[in-house]
Amino acid sequence: MRRYLLTSTAAVVLLLAASPAWAQSIEEGKKFLDAEIGDLSTLSRAEQEAELQWFLDAAKPYVGMDIKVVSETLTTHQYESQVLAAAFTALTGIKVTHDLIGEGDVVEKLQTQMQTGENIYDAYINDSDLIGTHWRYQQARSLTDWMAGEGASVTNPNLKLDDFIGTAFTTAPDGDLYQLPDQQFANLYFFRYDWFNDEKAKADFKAKYGYDLGVPVNWSAYEDIAEFFTGRDMGEGPVYGHMDYGKKDPSLGWRFTDAWLSMAGNGDLGLPNGRPVDEWGIKVDENSRPVGSCVARGGDTNGPAAVYSIQKYLDWMKAYAPPEAQGMTFSESGPVPSQGKIAQQMFTYTAFTADFVKEGLPVVNADGSPKWRFAPSPHGVYWKDGMKLGYQDVGSWTILKSTPVDRAQAAWLYAQFVTSLTVDVKKTHFGLTFARESTIRHPSFTERAPKLGGLIEFYRSPARVQWSPTGTNVPDYPKLAQLWWQAIGDASSGAKTPQAAMDSLCAEQESVLERLERAGVQGDIGPKLAEEHDLAFWNADAVAKGNVAPQLAIANEKEQGVTINYDDLLKSWADANATQ
Repeated sequence: MRRYLLTSTAAVVLLLAASPAWAQSIEEGKKFLDAEIGDLSTLSRAEQEAELQWFLDAAKPYVGMDIKVVSETLTTHQYESQVLAAAFTALTGIKVTHDLIGEGDVVEKLQTQMQTGENIYDAYINDSDLIGTHWRYQQARSLTDWMAGEGASVTNPNLKLDDFIGTAFTTAPDGDLYQLPDQQFANLYFFRYDWFNDEKAKADFKAKYGYDLGVPVNWSAYEDIAEFFTGRDMGEGPVYGHMDYGKKDPSLGWRFTDAWLSMAGNGDLGLPNGRPVDEWGIKVDENSRPVGSCVARGGDTNGPAAVYSIQKYLDWMKAYAPPEAQGMTFSESGPVPSQGKIAQQMFTYTAFTADFVKEGLPVVNADGSPKWRFAPSPHGVYWKDGMKLGYQDVGSWTILKSTPVDRAQAAWLYAQFVTSLTVDVKKTHFGLTFARESTIRHPSFTERAPKLGGLIEFYRSPARVQWSPTGTNVPDYPKLAQLWWQAIGDASSGAKTPQAAMDSLCAEQESVLERLERAGVQGDIGPKLAEEHDLAFWNADAVAKGNVAPQLAIANEKEQGVTINYDDLLKSWADANATQ
């Protein structure tokens, strides 16, 4: 698959950099297609050239303009910044500076622009987790209105919104699209396929636990597998049955807001997010107004399912993960499974797939095929069918109202270029973060699938819809998200019990909701806190209305373990697709 990745990017950049500044040239576009895209597109060569010609024509009013956009530092965005920005400039005559900064810095710049009205960037790629924030504060342009109004002349007739797999996550309760997906990736279950198919391991596991070693369907099976492999010698010394991280650091917050509670069974039924209680435990009323986070107001952030999720996180870290994991951050722990000593990991971001398939790694066979696989994550004892089961990060283009119209129009052209049908397949081969259904189905990914450990099979499966970002119940993502790492950190360090940590977290979230309600800055879609009652009251109220959350505590949280054979799972996905 080297042809997907080793086109001479440096040569492409040099070729485009040599183009006259500010000049428009379809010939430069054709050189880009020759050097970089080739047949890695869902469009024919004639269709590619036609799409580039549209961009060239639409850009004529903006030739010579210098625009600035920003995203976090991901492989996909590096490709956009280093290759696609130069190609766009050579084609359109619009000079693009595509800055790459930390995820937290992107949010900080976005907040500053929203608060001051100063146009820091002409467009942002920020997580769709902010959809509730953008909708309620009305500082971001509705792309639905934009494409029908001021942005109509610069909206690609070949954009094909229905081809994007993430628009359900970037559409607000008012039905408007506020963000355009650029890339997305999931957190999935990682396991050593070779070890799970080891005959002695299978026999020993069956003898000890009474059921087959396989992909865990529930947390009880995950726990049994973690216990089984921890300390077991798989040929090169003892291994660990689990991997995670626990340092009190902002990255610990992502670890939990990225749907850990929903995997346990927190919140209500509903896709892409639970309603009326979401996976953060925040409840909204029939008008999408947040009414509480604590169980006392009908929320679920400190309910039995949430506390169970924290307790399991702590128990598994202590018993089955390498001792150093407790002091690691997200970035420090990420490469550990690729080092060959981890049997499984519940929570692995697929954005790191490329790092797990590098030649020479202990988890890669001599022929380049992986010794590991991705599979759907198991669910906790409180989980019910119809709930979300994991998280997808969806980096999405957002244009604020404070950006002048002409600059917004030029930036919108660039946003569409880097997500266009012409370039999306090649870009996705580079970063492995899918945003279009047509790209997922492209023959080149069928060819490459055996080297990607189940990533393609997952994205082509019906299970994909159970993975989603933070939803619209969260009224101010930047303010609320920063509360999580401190509360979870207290539990991780032992300073607080899981119950006390979640009690503190929900109270702090409600303090923010109360301030927003008092200020009235979000109008009639802002928070309106409910009256307080006990868990029994709110559980009965939920059941009477056909809802789930908050649930009562389950006496036996260690249910019977259930597993599924990985190859049978893939077959079931294929069968489901055949009948669709």
